[in-house]
Amino acid sequence: MEVSISPVTAADVEAIATLARLVWQDTYPGIISQEQIDYMLAQRYQPPLLREELTSPHIWWDQLTVDGQLAGFVSCLLTATAGEMKLDKLYVDPRRQRLGIGARLVDQVVARALAAGCQTLILAVNKGNERAIAAYRKQGFAIRESVCVDIGCGFVMDDFIMVRPLSAGAAGS
Repeated sequence: MEVSISPVTAADVEAIATLARLVWQDTYPGIISQEQIDYMLAQRYQPPLLREELTSPHIWWDQLTVDGQLAGFVSCLLTATAGEMKLDKLYVDPRRQRLGIGARLVDQVVARALAAGCQTLILAVNKGNERAIAAYRKQGFAIRESVCVDIGCGFVMDDFIMVRPLSAGAAGS
């Protein structure tokens, strides 16, 4: 099994959007409404938006392939708080979950955060996404706070903000 992590390119955007849709349809029914799933996918995964994010110097997108096939992706960005990076998106093909792919993508973000001089990694996760919360806890994240953010059209993101302190030996922890 050949595993590779590489930057997402403009040519990869359609595959990233397709995988995001697959993961959302596997994860979120029963947690949020189909209307909210559709709204959030349209808000976050339109190819022109993804291509624009790829040009930002403060947003990074990486993909993980297994034997040349897209198995997961991650994006991260520097926050307005000094020394803090946000793990913004982390998705693994449902057929490949529980194989360590998510952990490898988290390690990629940790390495990027450390290289940027960050001491803290944060993320937001839906309070009802118990599988993701458990996976993030396993990766050293702890719940810092509970937030409910209005995202428009009558929808909210009811999330936990999770945090992981970083140190020079943090990657692979």
